[in-house]
Amino acid sequence: MLSKLLNERKTFLYLLAIGNTIAFATWQVMLNNFAVEHVDFTGEEIGILQSLREVPGFLAFTAILIMVFIRQQTFAILALLTLGIGTAITAFYPTALWLYFATVVMSIGFHYLETLHSSLSLQWLSKDEAPKVLGKILSVRALCNFMILGTLYIYLMFFAVNYNVIYMLAGFTAAAIGIFCWFAIPHFDDGVAQKKSLFLRKKYWLYYLLTFFAGARRQIFVVFAGFLLVEKFDFPIEDVVMLTLVNAALTFYLAPKIGRLIGYIGERRALTLEYIGLIIIFVSYAFVDTIEFAIALYLLDHMFFAMAIAIKTYFQKIADPADIAATSSISFTINHIAAVVLPALLGLVWIINHSAVFLIGAAIACASLVLSQLIPDHPRPSAETRLTGKQPI
Repeated sequence: MLSKLLNERKTFLYLLAIGNTIAFATWQVMLNNFAVEHVDFTGEEIGILQSLREVPGFLAFTAILIMVFIRQQTFAILALLTLGIGTAITAFYPTALWLYFATVVMSIGFHYLETLHSSLSLQWLSKDEAPKVLGKILSVRALCNFMILGTLYIYLMFFAVNYNVIYMLAGFTAAAIGIFCWFAIPHFDDGVAQKKSLFLRKKYWLYYLLTFFAGARRQIFVVFAGFLLVEKFDFPIEDVVMLTLVNAALTFYLAPKIGRLIGYIGERRALTLEYIGLIIIFVSYAFVDTIEFAIALYLLDHMFFAMAIAIKTYFQKIADPADIAATSSISFTINHIAAVVLPALLGLVWIINHSAVFLIGAAIACASLVLSQLIPDHPRPSAETRLTGKQPI
């Protein structure tokens, strides 16, 4: 039974997701409190750190160049090891320069891993099963998140927080999963030979734009929604962990259902629901003045992330199978163009007026909503948008 399980490609995808979650979720949930309590960060420094964190994401296009020399599966394992090491060293020295350095190391592993996980998923999963399996992978991430952070919450109930120990445990556990994958999982064939060069295809223009705006929207949530809770409402680390636990429980329950929903109603309708919801949420963030309302917005905002599966499955349906690896690399770079610039710039805006940051997020969601209406009812090659090709009746 175990031998059969280890010989399935989906098992490898699940293990990568689990290792990724252990390292990155721990890094993220502890970051704002560690940065404020031990490194005396303000909105300006946290913006700089988050911009540095996104530089490796901006350079994700280099993944396709590395794939000339390393197979995707091996590359993914090395990325997981790098993520684990970067997480483990995060709190060694409570200085701004060290935190910047450790963040970049962690981020190199994280962004290459995300790029490769996306590429392998779209290559290995059929078009029919992709929405459901990607939803299940999100659910597994959430369950892992819940277990890790539940343990962390119980620890914080009885002991004073030790950031160094927590980061080391999370990082080394992720690295151990990478070592297990190296020795226990067979090396699978890539299937369709992937193009090992960089290119932009005119026919993928809508996918590129949706990916760009998704990156901008994600940064506003990741960087400033949590920071709002800590800075404006003095949210303690115990409550941050509990909030993340609730998010994980909701994602575990809802992600598979969202995956099935996308398969049923199609990508355009799913993204329309997401972007309308985000417009309402971001405008509400701008004027929130109670902690209870801020928490509710944070939970709702996080739930919409599962809808991003629709952008991936839209691309899978319109793509030449040989383009998937290269385009996954390019798309991560496109996703992070805004991510490199926005955190630092909006960190300065935050100092002047934090409401303006979230109103900018609402404008980004509006642009995404308009673009999503160009997705056809039945996306496929030669009918990539509603402006091209004839759709079946």
